[in-house]
Amino acid sequence: MATLNKPLAGLKVVELGTLIAGPFASRICAEFGAEVIKVESPDGGDPLRKWRKIYEGTSLWWFVQARNKQSLTLNLKHESGRDILKKLLADADILIENFRPGVLEKLGLGWDVIHALNPNLVMVRLSGFGQTGPMKDQPGFGAVGESMGGLRYITGFEDRPPVRTGISIGDSIASLWGVIGALMALRQREVNGGKGQVVDVALYEAIFAMMESMVPEFDVMGFIRERTGNIMPGITPSSIHTSADGKHVQIGANGDAIFKRFMQAIGRNDLADAPDLASNDGRDQRRDELYGVIDRWVNSLPLDQVMATLQQAEVPASRIYSVEDMFSDPQFLARDMLLSSKLPDGKTFKMPGIVPKLSDTPGEVEWIGPELGEHNHSILSQLGYSPEQISQLKSSGAI
Repeated sequence: MATLNKPLAGLKVVELGTLIAGPFASRICAEFGAEVIKVESPDGGDPLRKWRKIYEGTSLWWFVQARNKQSLTLNLKHESGRDILKKLLADADILIENFRPGVLEKLGLGWDVIHALNPNLVMVRLSGFGQTGPMKDQPGFGAVGESMGGLRYITGFEDRPPVRTGISIGDSIASLWGVIGALMALRQREVNGGKGQVVDVALYEAIFAMMESMVPEFDVMGFIRERTGNIMPGITPSSIHTSADGKHVQIGANGDAIFKRFMQAIGRNDLADAPDLASNDGRDQRRDELYGVIDRWVNSLPLDQVMATLQQAEVPASRIYSVEDMFSDPQFLARDMLLSSKLPDGKTFKMPGIVPKLSDTPGEVEWIGPELGEHNHSILSQLGYSPEQISQLKSSGAI
């Protein structure tokens, strides 16, 4: 069912995942042409089907997260269900799973078994703490990975407890590492003569890898990065400000030439020409003063006038967008970041566009998230099961 002009066309991906990390990784593969078979429990399927806002009994998130995927129900506690999975994996390229370590092994589907079955298979394993180490058997969601990996500690204001981002960013970042690792392993297999291998992604490590200079700053200088609200000490000025009409804008004027243009645009030539503000380290020494100046300027004008001045001076800035803002924004629309599709009842709805943009072989959405077990018959038929056998598998509880 893959489209032949897509970069991942010809790849077969089997997903044993629920909720966010595993399914998001396979969604990326599906958007770029891989044949993705999502294996779900016959007993309700992926819990994401019932998460967040529900439309006609199904999560709107589900229709996005499972787009371009085929749904196959398998009871992996049933011997016949495991046999079907083994047939699927025999010619698959990638297996993506996000069970707790040890679950597949207890089912007789550990890496040793799978690798013997298909030596070329790449297995992406997404878990809270990885497949090794003293914490490997503990449950770990994205929120836990964000906490242990350092993100939560530095997020928020210094006089308040840590806060979270408004999405499950830990799971999504782990998914990206999983896809990167899978593509690396495929290149090793296809170009360098290698075999299949395990891509082991721990959620806390996925976040930890994004923590920039935190480790060397502590190791060399004993410096512990703390919560600093909307500013980032050492990168000045870059913060959120509130306009006279109560709207919010992010201004990033931390480049040397950009800062000079910004100060000139708001009538502060004294700051634009100050020798000690010509570089970032000097500006950071006077950051409270500078943020006060910017706060007062933004607060004195409506947002449209603020944005016009910043754009004229070529200062990187954006109002803080809500999803409502995105729906009418010409940049979002010009780059097809709001795609139209239809829900099962025919109602038109918008979903996020494809990222990244490939010039010659772009990704696309061919269909929205499927009904539970929608592709059982077609997939099992391709594996050689007769209609009678499929009926028997269903009545026995294997599918």
